[in-house]
Amino acid sequence: MVNAQCLPAHALTLLPRNLRLAEALRTMPSATTGSADFEQLALPLFASLYNHAFWLTRNQAEGEDLVQETFSKALRAFDTFQPGTNFKAWIFRILRNTFLTSRTGIATSRTVFLEDHPDTLDTIAAGSTPEDTLIRLDNQATLHAALEQLQPQLREALLLCDVEEIKYKDIAVILDVPIGTVMSRISRARRTLRQLLQPHLGESL
Repeated sequence: MVNAQCLPAHALTLLPRNLRLAEALRTMPSATTGSADFEQLALPLFASLYNHAFWLTRNQAEGEDLVQETFSKALRAFDTFQPGTNFKAWIFRILRNTFLTSRTGIATSRTVFLEDHPDTLDTIAAGSTPEDTLIRLDNQATLHAALEQLQPQLREALLLCDVEEIKYKDIAVILDVPIGTVMSRISRARRTLRQLLQPHLGESL
């Protein structure tokens, strides 16, 4: 998906501290006869999955464990994947569902935000885009600090849309919420991010 408001992925991507995890996943015992096909689809997404897992868990070790468990579950369930559909959305949903069953995920999911109500839906913010903003930011630490201040549900929707470039309808499936809720979360996340970054950019934001 080409999104004019996308955040530059390179500014938000984190590499796993244990790069051998990817190699370990290659040697994972095959659970299906299509394991080679699974590896061809899944391994290129390793960095994206780890990056998102880190933002979900806020912990490198937990993020690595979450990705490894996700790969294991996805491999076992690969025979249920429908060829021709969006594999990235499929495995990201497994990642999120796996996270929600973890202790950290259970604690996070207990919080309900007002923006999840349909009557609070607003349109995607226009004007200066996050990409325009972040191109002018040299300090990635500033960006990460701002993202950490976002409510988890808002940050997750923003990262799925603007970093992973997943379509709204697929994000709705991953998050198991209506598409209107997805649009509302992304709008609020972008607006809040601008407000958090404004002191670093002055009047140009």
